[in-house]
Amino acid sequence: MTEPTPTPPPEVRDYDLGESVGYLISRVKSSMSNLITQSTVTELGVTSQQASVLFMVASGKCVLAAELAREYGIDASAVTRLVDRLEKRGLLRRVRSSEDRRAVRLALTPEGEAIAARMPAIFTSVTGELSKGFTPEEVGFLKSMLRRILVNSCEASQNAANAAAGQTSPDD
Repeated sequence: MTEPTPTPPPEVRDYDLGESVGYLISRVKSSMSNLITQSTVTELGVTSQQASVLFMVASGKCVLAAELAREYGIDASAVTRLVDRLEKRGLLRRVRSSEDRRAVRLALTPEGEAIAARMPAIFTSVTGELSKGFTPEEVGFLKSMLRRILVNSCEASQNAANAAAGQTSPDD
């Protein structure tokens, strides 16, 4: 005999997940990541996250492990494991700074550079597939809104950090 399914509380039952901006953004990110992984695993033999890291290092946006952790919102130990796997595969290497021996920069090997160079075409293909039927103006508007969400996110993070430190926000 199966147990009856409990009735969720009204706060859960009445919340329309399909209308949640956060849920929709999360689902789009997941779909995009899965499509990119399908391409990168098939064509390049790496996951979308590994390929994305190689691209970020190649572009110069993230050349330190700490920068990768901030960019991807993951902890330092997860970045270390990711970098270890890429280094073991011969796609990147750690290089000690000659000015500051404590600083370790990330550098791509020629194979890592070759993978990074193929990523823009994969990103463009997946984005094109997901934005089929959108006008160029709609795509531009979507990008503008997403940038605003990112700015708001940075401000919210700063306000939360200030609150945790016992400071007030500049708007107070």
